[in-house]
Amino acid sequence: MYDLLIIGAGPAGISAAYEAETAGISYVVIEKGLIGNTIYNYPIGLTVFSTPDELELLPGGLNPGRQKPTREELLSYYVRFVLDNGLNVRTEETVLQVKHLKDESRDNIKEAVFEVITDKGRYLSNNILFAIGAMDHPRRLGVPGEDLPKVHHQFRETYPWVRKRALVVGGGNSAGEAALFLAQEGADTTLAIYRSDWENNDPKQGCIKYWVKQPLEEEIREHCLKLFFLGRVVEISPESVILEDETGNQETIENDVVFVLIGADAELGLLKDIGVRFTEGKYSMVPVYDPNTRETNVPGIFVAGHFTNERHIKGAIETGRAAVNSIVQRKKHLLQTTAQ
Repeated sequence: MYDLLIIGAGPAGISAAYEAETAGISYVVIEKGLIGNTIYNYPIGLTVFSTPDELELLPGGLNPGRQKPTREELLSYYVRFVLDNGLNVRTEETVLQVKHLKDESRDNIKEAVFEVITDKGRYLSNNILFAIGAMDHPRRLGVPGEDLPKVHHQFRETYPWVRKRALVVGGGNSAGEAALFLAQEGADTTLAIYRSDWENNDPKQGCIKYWVKQPLEEEIREHCLKLFFLGRVVEISPESVILEDETGNQETIENDVVFVLIGADAELGLLKDIGVRFTEGKYSMVPVYDPNTRETNVPGIFVAGHFTNERHIKGAIETGRAAVNSIVQRKKHLLQTTAQ
């Protein structure tokens, strides 16, 4: 029986594990992929546009070669942090089901007992922290041809597409970065984007950030990148794509590869199955949770990172800590009342 089971070994999960380790409560982290799996899936060589103090789990541990770390530097930092602190993280193990078995009461304090079933075993825990990233379910266009082998819903690197005709569909930072990298490395690149997304400069609305947009504009001026103000994608075929612009006119462009980068959603099924309620958040549907403790409407079930309104790494780290601190305080109170 663990005091806490953490699902996900990204920044939020690692932060929570370190807090649990420091506080001396029993815990385990279950991660279906690798340590820092969301960061691992960033494009190879990407510069993370956050300063070290916004990414560090403890001050001073991240020392990038330049002002801001690359994907590889940040990933290495989180892996080293787990190893150096001996955190109990189990990777490549997928949670299949979470069951609320019963509630136990001691001295008027109720503790839940949850069973977590994975593809490798079974665990019991009084509390569960969901710290899963939001990359599980890439959003789709729902158009003919989207299942062709040339269509990708994730961008990793540019080099297979040098001198190829690439189309990037999307209006956020991921789409902008992919289009920029492709154009800079010699792909014949078109960015298909809604005009409102291109002209929107509010960083809170998920638009392309200025440090990506400025070099994109330079690539357009140099005729290394084409911009298509999108109405909709009509159809994808093996050798071309039919696009419809904002006025309804259709254009067929020859094409070798398509990147559909229109966002992704977290896996909500496990939370819904145990009765967690949801509400509309800043970016998408999020569980109903206490902003101070991060506990949901189901006692003993906590959320962090992408399951809250704090989706950036700095906020994810803080929500992981807050959730564990509330669990630790509850545990201390239970032990004190039991001793009395």
